[in-house]
Amino acid sequence: MSQISLDQLYEPHLHTLMQRTERSLSLSGFDALVIQAGAPPSQFLDDQDYPFKVNPHFKAWVPIVDNPRCVVLFSPGSRPKVLFHQPRDYWHKPADLPQAPWTEAVDLIAMDDPSQAGHLWAKLGRVAYIGPSGFAAGIDPASVNPPDLLTRLHFDRAVKTGYELECMRRANELAARGHRAALAAFRSGASEYEAHMRYLAACAQREEEMPYNNIVAYNENSAVLHYQHLQRSPPKSLRSFLIDAGAQYRGYASDITRTYASGPGRFAELVEALDAAQRLLCNEVVAGRDYRDVHLTAHRVLGDVMQQIGLTKLPGQAALEAGVTGVFFPHGIGHLLGLQVHDVGGVLGDSQGHERPRPEGHPYLRLTRMLEPGVVVTVEPGIYLIDSLLAAAHADKRRAHIDWSVVEELKPFGGVRIEDNVVATASKPENMTRDAFARTA
Repeated sequence: MSQISLDQLYEPHLHTLMQRTERSLSLSGFDALVIQAGAPPSQFLDDQDYPFKVNPHFKAWVPIVDNPRCVVLFSPGSRPKVLFHQPRDYWHKPADLPQAPWTEAVDLIAMDDPSQAGHLWAKLGRVAYIGPSGFAAGIDPASVNPPDLLTRLHFDRAVKTGYELECMRRANELAARGHRAALAAFRSGASEYEAHMRYLAACAQREEEMPYNNIVAYNENSAVLHYQHLQRSPPKSLRSFLIDAGAQYRGYASDITRTYASGPGRFAELVEALDAAQRLLCNEVVAGRDYRDVHLTAHRVLGDVMQQIGLTKLPGQAALEAGVTGVFFPHGIGHLLGLQVHDVGGVLGDSQGHERPRPEGHPYLRLTRMLEPGVVVTVEPGIYLIDSLLAAAHADKRRAHIDWSVVEELKPFGGVRIEDNVVATASKPENMTRDAFARTA
């Protein structure tokens, strides 16, 4: 794990966050901000709660990710106040008041019922509230999750501070350890479920602490983009393994995908070719680059890979223009990453909310922004054998550009995706994921 001190990076991060928020509050007509951490909903007709997922706006301020009903209060010119929920409860163990060095930068206040804390902001003027509306008692309804303020904060959030970047490097290191453990499970003949459990153990995180549900897919299951099941028994023949899984560190996510072939052959050659193409695409993540162009470049590069491997008969640009690449690569090349896996603000062109449109014919691209230093994105090209998309292509003129015998040969392997987390810089991009795998080798 990196030796950079997060304690030294946190205070400058908080200062940057305060500056951004003060500016956004002023432009949106507010004097102060209340952020509620949220609370887990109860299961239907039950007295048990769903796993708690903290409000991302809250965990941007403080690394408290596992204690519901906490509150951050920020009033420009004052230190942030953190109302730390410590209920009088004998059914559950109340959270301990944090003692970490980061607490020296905020006013930490233990409260058994933060919903009664309205007096702390009653005289601060017009107060904005961000969080679940059910906890906004005493707040003007027009000031609850105001769109104008949220848009400004979301636009700024794309550029990460040094503290955030270091948290994400560490999240990548945790995930790299998990990926190595899951691959070893696959190589030993374990089931999808067993590979998933070994991943969690290697990351030392519970399932509810994962930033998203792990995708652990063998063989044909790899063709399902968000495959959601975990088979308890291994298939009779292990042909391929796709794992899309991340980790969290202080609330910041990693999002990594790797694909493996069980042995040599055309699919192994496809994995190797896609990995090489993915590395080239990662080099496109530099400041001043339009991410829409990265996406279109990905289609051209993948079109060349498809032709090289024998799937298609057209080179990349021609395959893109004929709509052939989308048959095998139906999603966007990547998205913003940070406090959320699909971080917000991906299509914003400015802080006023004007959007940058997706390229025509590419509705699933989540990121259309110009890249800036400090922006973290995923780069995740994929080539899949998806029945519904193949059937649609076979029914129109695209069928002439596809070698259907190669399609049938590769279908039992499902698909391949390679995904890294990359930081845009003014020069050479920082590939957090490849660096993490190198450090944990």
